[in-house]
Amino acid sequence: MTFKEKVNSVLNEALAEKPALFLIDLVITDAYKVIVSLDGDQGVVLQDCIDVSRYIDNHLDREEQDYSLEVASVGVGSALKMVRQYKKNIGRTLIVKTGTEIIEAELVDANDDFVILSWKAREPKKIGKGKETVQKELQLSYADIKEAIVTVTF
Repeated sequence: MTFKEKVNSVLNEALAEKPALFLIDLVITDAYKVIVSLDGDQGVVLQDCIDVSRYIDNHLDREEQDYSLEVASVGVGSALKMVRQYKKNIGRTLIVKTGTEIIEAELVDANDDFVILSWKAREPKKIGKGKETVQKELQLSYADIKEAIVTVTF
């Protein structure tokens, strides 16, 4: 079993003990720096990162392979990568890049196949001069989303 396979196996065991957490990314560099990025259905707290880090440390042998370990939550400005992340962010505002446009909209719904976005836009009036505010809604499949980032509002 390679070092990466061992790390992956131990990490899956650690996450099995915390089902609200899920893996976003696992990177192992040539210098054996292990970088684990986590997210959670209710977010990730520092204690979650500590628990996962300790579990990995306690189940890998540094005598067999010396390594450094970094366990962290995904950052606020990180792009959404998994359907589970979209589902947990329903009701929040996203900046979504498709192949042709950038949309800032509220994530109204998310299922296994697509998301529904809703936003207000200014468009020319159908009759007369000037513009009016209209409510827009778009159903977008995950394949059509190039990048989606949750915006932070204060």
